[in-house]
Amino acid sequence: MSYNAATLSNGLRIIHLPSLSSVSYCGFAVHAGTRDEAADEQGMAHFIEHMLFKGTSKRKAWHILNCMEHVGGELNAYTTKEETFVYSVFLSQDFQRAVELMSDLLFHSIFPDKAIERERDVILDEINSYKDSPSELIYDEFENMVFAGHPIGKNILGTPESLESFDTDKCLSFMNRLYIPSNIVFFSSGSTPFDKVLRYAEKYMSETSRAGVQLPRHSPVPVAPSMQVIHHDTYQTHVTIGSIAYNLYDNHRDSLFFLNNILGGPGMNNRLNVSLREKNGLVYDIESNVTNYTDTGLFTVYFGCDPKNEDRCTSLVLRELRKFREMKLTHNQMEMARKQLTGQVAIAAENRESSILNVAKSYLHFNKYEEESELFKRINAITSEDLLTTANEIFDESKLYRLVFR
Repeated sequence: MSYNAATLSNGLRIIHLPSLSSVSYCGFAVHAGTRDEAADEQGMAHFIEHMLFKGTSKRKAWHILNCMEHVGGELNAYTTKEETFVYSVFLSQDFQRAVELMSDLLFHSIFPDKAIERERDVILDEINSYKDSPSELIYDEFENMVFAGHPIGKNILGTPESLESFDTDKCLSFMNRLYIPSNIVFFSSGSTPFDKVLRYAEKYMSETSRAGVQLPRHSPVPVAPSMQVIHHDTYQTHVTIGSIAYNLYDNHRDSLFFLNNILGGPGMNNRLNVSLREKNGLVYDIESNVTNYTDTGLFTVYFGCDPKNEDRCTSLVLRELRKFREMKLTHNQMEMARKQLTGQVAIAAENRESSILNVAKSYLHFNKYEEESELFKRINAITSEDLLTTANEIFDESKLYRLVFR
């Protein structure tokens, strides 16, 4: 997948993926998330994401919503612990309209007081809804347990108390500090020629010159591995087991990515699903995940089960982890796992929205985008010895944390 890239005079980076499709995407990836919030700003990154659509110096919220909707387009946004994405999907003929709107949202939002009051109530409802979903809540609680006291462990949504303190000045302060050109990538995909993409970017983005001082990011220091139980009024018991993993820049992350796909990836034939669901009928949901942050990472296994089966399920999970530490995969097992993973990656790349968002994130953090062929080369270079080493580093039972909702 070839791409075009450039950097504006103010430091804002541009990346464009050419496509013959009549549908285009464009938006911004901002290197600002939950971990960049000050102590009195918990939930601000996510709040800003919502408020970007509530008014600019030239548009009211109604005009923002209708700008792309009237031509069949869509607006989307989401916040992570380290990034914020704001983007649109639309017909290619409306490219300039989308670029102008996206730029207006990112650089000219005004955060009206009345809109802040309304959106505060919306996010409070979102928080309450989230609390009613223990299978989602447990992931944030797990990170909060592992990284206790560090911003990266905080819930993205914030708290009712922190939301109550947000006002126009606080929102503008956060924006001016973090939404600076050097922290931003403008990304696009579609049939618009790159010279035209660049021309529009120069027109709508080059005058942006915020020079905020970003608070330094401090690497989290995890607490010692432990088990915690939190009592919830739920029918099921929910369990997360995990450990510290590799950061985004660690070359060993590929081996863990490969290993995780065998253990509890999206395939129904993953080892955890076969062991706990197919063979024993103990769970409906079980999965494992790897999260790579810029300076740390997490490996997790999640399952929900009948309370009486908690100990047995936990024992089976630990048994599967132990197998990877004690036995190398055979040549045939390696080849089958390799084919499955490369097939999944290739199929996932057919989803253009997911693909362009991955491109934007890669360019934001690495200032380049690695094409699929390069990823396939790295996957093919992984050996059974690599997996054994990784398993012994990440799956060591003395390094595992456990959080239980009962």
